[in-house]
Amino acid sequence: MRQYSADLTPPWKKPQPVPEVPAEPGLVVEEPGTGFCGAVIGCEAGTVTLEDRFGKHRVFPLEPRGFLLEGRVVTLVRPSAGPARPTRTASGSVAVPGARARVARAGRIYVEGRHDAELVEKVWGDDLRVEGVVVEYLEGVDDLPSIVSAFGPGPDARLGVLVDHLVPGSKEWRIAESVTSEHALVVGHPYIDVWEAVKPSSVGIAGWPRVPRGQDWKTGVCAALGWRVANTGEAWQRILGSVHSYKDLEPALLGRVEELIDFVTAPA
Repeated sequence: MRQYSADLTPPWKKPQPVPEVPAEPGLVVEEPGTGFCGAVIGCEAGTVTLEDRFGKHRVFPLEPRGFLLEGRVVTLVRPSAGPARPTRTASGSVAVPGARARVARAGRIYVEGRHDAELVEKVWGDDLRVEGVVVEYLEGVDDLPSIVSAFGPGPDARLGVLVDHLVPGSKEWRIAESVTSEHALVVGHPYIDVWEAVKPSSVGIAGWPRVPRGQDWKTGVCAALGWRVANTGEAWQRILGSVHSYKDLEPALLGRVEELIDFVTAPA
């Protein structure tokens, strides 16, 4: 006599199997119930601890189908081997071993010049690739309102802009104030040039020289420090080479870049 299964659920309504992924340190996942996204920093019997980009920790149970990995539902399981200590990126975030670059978002971060872009890439490059954020440079902000208008920022394509010397009353301040789109965020640091955002101690100098108004700032800095005045590009490479992590940068720049990354990666 033929035996029939008591389970009459159609196959297309049954939960599909999902991959089991070891909760290795540094693995970045999202807990869909809370939206908390972070890197694995610890895994005990039945629980996993995640750390987000701000250093906040949350503990979640290791439940079946309990997490998202690159947008796919997975079941985290305890690794068979003992956890290794996670490493950090230059920005201080938990490194993600073997992480592939995410497809670039429609949103962008604009910075003023090539030096700004190179500095952001050196410190935040790993984070930007994981988040799929592209950084472009403008060569100045005089035409910023028209540039923002041409970009056409929207809920799914946010635009963040980092401006040098953004202090009340400055030309840069007035230009930034003219950008009114709710999907564009203009922030800045108080330094005349991004060179100043690198800590003098990291460069091996006592402090950044004061350059008289009306004189080219970079040229004046090189002259005061005894560097070759004719080659500010060489000076920049010397400065950039002294930057190894976020610890070599001033907090006034660190906070603004983190703010822009959060803005352009926020859910629509």
